Amino acid sequence: MDSTHILVVFIILLALAFDYTNGFHDAANSIATVVSTRVLSPGKAVLLAAFFNFVAIFGGIGVAKTVYKGLVDINQVTLWVVLAGLVGAISWNLLTWYFGLPTSSSHALVGAYAGAAIAKAGWGVLIWQAWPKGWAGTLSAIVMSPMLGMILGITLMVIVAWIFRSFAPSRVDRIFRVGQLLSASLFSYSHGGNDAQKTIGIIMATLTIAGWHNANDNSIPTWVIISAFTAIGLGTMSGGWRIVKTMGSKITKLKPVGGFCAETGGGLVIMLMTHFGIPVSTTHTITGAIVGVGSTHRLSAVKWGVAGRIVWAWVITIPAAAGIAALTYKLISLFQ
Repeated sequence: MDSTHILVVFIILLALAFDYTNGFHDAANSIATVVSTRVLSPGKAVLLAAFFNFVAIFGGIGVAKTVYKGLVDINQVTLWVVLAGLVGAISWNLLTWYFGLPTSSSHALVGAYAGAAIAKAGWGVLIWQAWPKGWAGTLSAIVMSPMLGMILGITLMVIVAWIFRSFAPSRVDRIFRVGQLLSASLFSYSHGGNDAQKTIGIIMATLTIAGWHNANDNSIPTWVIISAFTAIGLGTMSGGWRIVKTMGSKITKLKPVGGFCAETGGGLVIMLMTHFGIPVSTTHTITGAIVGVGSTHRLSAVKWGVAGRIVWAWVITIPAAAGIAALTYKLISLFQ
């Protein structure tokens, strides 16, 4: 096996390692509400989330194609660029996980990939297309996904409050403890369907750059799809308890009905973005939905200081991950 073969295999394994960190970093997105409302224990919740992460394998590959050929011109980059991008994304994921910040693994990946590519070939390597393609869709989703999540969270809470206005609170609680099992499953499905595809896109870029896959062939090998969805499912099973605490209780206190509305609203937004092939942030989306649900009670129910720190973490994710990846590529290039 020559050095190129070894490098390709290493990058693929590193991509799957990122997928795994994506799973445990974003486990909180899927299970924080269902755990904080005590509908499920943390152990049972991560098993439920991991299962539906994997089931999302049947949901299409539009996001994978965007990451594969819609963000960076793969004709201008090398395997070392992909490697540096993965190092930047994983580094940022681990750093924010340690500090319990629910930042976006998606934006860490695309930001790091772009940063390494720019370090190699300049700004012209980025692909700009009309919405929802390329960076237009990805960057607009930073604003759109939490806003849509918040709007749907508020809307669903208002609808549910009107439908169940004559029910006793204890009965509503019992109904939505069951309903939250469905909404948590929906959100986990949407999470896996969007996030695992980003790793598929990175692996396909690696195979194409190495000459192992024809760029004109839009098919994706089955082993790539299965390995990516398996990795994110296993990562989710390992959990991310620091972020669970932030998402589940520090932003606002949720009851089962609120958890149901937040998860349902967030899941529907992510599925919409996945339909358009946009690598959206599940973290941004569910946080927006949680804020929307909390604000229906009273604005003071939302801990805006915590939400504000989360927003700042979102803002710096792409440039921070890009910076780490660019620096990594420059260091690598010294030894080439």
